[in-house]
Amino acid sequence: MRKLKHFIMKNKQVKGFTLVEMVIVIAIIAMLILLIVPGLSKQKERATTKTDEALRTTIETQRQLAEDNGDGTSLEELVKKEYISQKQKERYEKLPQK
Repeated sequence: MRKLKHFIMKNKQVKGFTLVEMVIVIAIIAMLILLIVPGLSKQKERATTKTDEALRTTIETQRQLAEDNGDGTSLEELVKKEYISQKQKERYEKLPQK
């Protein structure tokens, strides 16, 4: 019985977080998010740019290969002869041309 009373009394003394502590934690988390989010969007832009350049390089390489083999170099002919996929052709057509 004494152990039970001691346990109950001990648990009554435990305090939770105060409102001020919670506000401080939320403010710190918000500041960290403000620092991280702009960096993530820049990384997405860089990844998209690199992907577009890689696709351009792939298409040009495949065009050169098709030309060397005596095949046509239009996008339709490259797809037909399986130098590139239909998905690559569609993505390439959507790219802003240099």
